[in-house]
Amino acid sequence: METIKTTKAQDLPQDLFTRADFHEELLEDTGFSNYSYWRSTFRTFFKSTVVKVILVIMLALIAYTVIYPMITDLDPYEVALSPVEWNLPPSSEHLFGTDGVGRDIWARVWFGTRTSFLLAIAVAFFQVGLGVIIGAIWGFYRKLDTLMFAIYNTLTNVPSTIYLVLIAYVMKPSIITIIIALVATGWISEARWFRSRILALREADYNIASVCLKTPPSRIISRNVVPYLVSLIIMDVALTIPSSIGSEVFLSFIGVGLPADLCTLGNLVNQGRSAFLVYPYQMIFPTMILCIITVSFYIIGNKFADASDPRNHV
Repeated sequence: METIKTTKAQDLPQDLFTRADFHEELLEDTGFSNYSYWRSTFRTFFKSTVVKVILVIMLALIAYTVIYPMITDLDPYEVALSPVEWNLPPSSEHLFGTDGVGRDIWARVWFGTRTSFLLAIAVAFFQVGLGVIIGAIWGFYRKLDTLMFAIYNTLTNVPSTIYLVLIAYVMKPSIITIIIALVATGWISEARWFRSRILALREADYNIASVCLKTPPSRIISRNVVPYLVSLIIMDVALTIPSSIGSEVFLSFIGVGLPADLCTLGNLVNQGRSAFLVYPYQMIFPTMILCIITVSFYIIGNKFADASDPRNHV
């Protein structure tokens, strides 16, 4: 039986080895030192051709919505005195035609889209902002579970439509009223969702391991928690914007939305509905713009959600 000959470390030629210097800042470096969460997220996000096309369309639409009211001479609120200019079909002079009192629908659509965008962005900001703040507090302080779940069950067991209609009836119709109505019914669902995400992140194995290794809390938050929450916030805002526009359209449709004389997509759809059988274009064009915005934001939000998942980063 052969005897295995072992070599001691001191017997090895020392000139074959170079002693590695100790660097504290390199302790947590891994073999994938060039990995960047956000670079990988956006690279995965822009891999899809559909995303690129929709993003270009949405950026062009938003840019035109912002610029058009500044460069046009058409007044979306100007009523034509001559009945000859009422209910005109689409033409080179009036691209989307005119409504029942001669107002240019093309101008009204873009003014209304701008108003609806501003409304939706404000709702998304306050609704998601409150959801993140309250959800974080709820997630880190478990003693709040009894109170918060009572509020959650109370608000969610009653259909949100009832809250929207009641608030819209009690308060004077205005943009502030719609923002309050939508935020008042949506923040608790956002808070519950972010609470569950924060709990999952807080109890993740790598965060527990980081705590055991005496990793500073600031490093845990910045490296292990914030990237996930920021991507979720961006995704949630992208999904809340079309939902808010849809809610504004619904409230206008049932007659408790913004003042009827204000240009919004909801009011335009509601006004076009009454003349749809005779002049269908008055409803078709605002609805078409509304569908493009809603579908585009939903696709962008869902694609970004997939791209933000580190498991999809190659």
